[in-house]
Amino acid sequence: MVEQVGSGAPTRLIGGRYQVVQELGRGGMGIVWRAWDQVIGREVAIKELHLPDGVPPAERQVYEERVLREARTAGRLNDPAVVTVHDVLAESGTTYIVMELVQAVTLTQHVAQRGPLSPEQAADLARQVLSALESAHAAGIVHRDVKPSNIMVADGRVKLADFGIAQTLDDPRLTTSGAIVGSPSFMAPERLQGADATPASDLWSLGATLFFAVEGWMPFERQTTAATLNAVLNESPQLSRPHGVIGSVITGLLISDPRARFTAPQIRALLDSAQATGAPESTRPVGAPTRVGPVGQSKRSLRPWLIAAAVASVVLFAAGLLVGRFALVGSGAPAAMQPTLSYGRGGDVAAFDLGSDNCGDGQVATGANLTTGTSCSDPHDFEVYATSSPFGSSDYDLPYPGEEALARYGEGYCAIYFYSDKVITPGKQSALRFAALIPSAQSWDELASTKEDSNSDNDAGDQDVHCVAYSTNGDKLQTPITK
Repeated sequence: MVEQVGSGAPTRLIGGRYQVVQELGRGGMGIVWRAWDQVIGREVAIKELHLPDGVPPAERQVYEERVLREARTAGRLNDPAVVTVHDVLAESGTTYIVMELVQAVTLTQHVAQRGPLSPEQAADLARQVLSALESAHAAGIVHRDVKPSNIMVADGRVKLADFGIAQTLDDPRLTTSGAIVGSPSFMAPERLQGADATPASDLWSLGATLFFAVEGWMPFERQTTAATLNAVLNESPQLSRPHGVIGSVITGLLISDPRARFTAPQIRALLDSAQATGAPESTRPVGAPTRVGPVGQSKRSLRPWLIAAAVASVVLFAAGLLVGRFALVGSGAPAAMQPTLSYGRGGDVAAFDLGSDNCGDGQVATGANLTTGTSCSDPHDFEVYATSSPFGSSDYDLPYPGEEALARYGEGYCAIYFYSDKVITPGKQSALRFAALIPSAQSWDELASTKEDSNSDNDAGDQDVHCVAYSTNGDKLQTPITK
């Protein structure tokens, strides 16, 4: 509707109450307007929906009805991190979504202007976005397009935009069948494989977004769409450094198998535990200035911060995972995990070295010497199905984080892998038992001291966490248990 104002200049009214002030932006699916709500007396943002040319009338009607239904549902959400939907209306064949006007930049713009977020800022952002997602998921809404350009940041506040309509309004594409596809570089692997969007897929997208926030680059973005899809399905991006607790959150969210992926309560437990223990990860709000050290600052001069963040990562990595570990398995599943054992000098297992083999002979128990490696294609007593260096191979000189912290890390790490599709033994919950083997303090320190020189022949000790599995009834395993 266009009306004349006193000066004679035309003004556009939407829905008889929203006076259009200016255009804020536009894309292939619509225009965003700044407008004035003449009834309430406030500024709002209005998204005017435009479908691409060539969409069949029947599909257009279904599409618009879906947008209206989901936007109305999103309007019932009540969370400070949600961009509020005030009104939804259709006028003269056009659909409009009236939303809260947020005076902020997107996370994409923020990182471009100020650089990557600090671990503290990223953790603060994660808490707020997670709160928004939890509210939506509880209401039965899946966002479908969590990504940096849909997150607004300003003065410590975070807003997640386009709930319930993001996939239809922000960078969507319609196939000839009417299926809607979101932003490929932030879509969970299972969605690319044809599965429906779920809360778990939203959390994967949050993980990719947080990776971008702390690293400054999109982990799966490639030059072509095909290459991007391949990266999402087959590649595992590596963080440049531990990044404290938020690094553990990102790692847990980017697990390809949605059944093993971190859940919202697990993430919440990690972040809350960090606050409770005073770990340095949530003191600076998003949008606040980041203090940057002088150019050329050495890795050694950053060591105290890195140690604190890395130790926090180990201690807290499994905190959330252990809270919901059995949720990964399913209710009523038998507890396949066995007590964690330390290995190396002063440890429960005096020696653990299989050479180049991943399988071995001997009983995984206190007092054992597990040094007889064998091919996994031959009968064997146990198999190492996963190995992890908590801080990465380059940070071997970090101090021993403590047996309890390593045990928690190892239990969470080994549980994720055991209950994922990596371990392929049928009926594995009852057929197999698994345990984490963690390095003793002597083994940890021995590696740190012997790697100081440039002669790798002198290296001794170990800092890796090994996940081992063996038959429940004590029989030898006849075939490999992993893919």
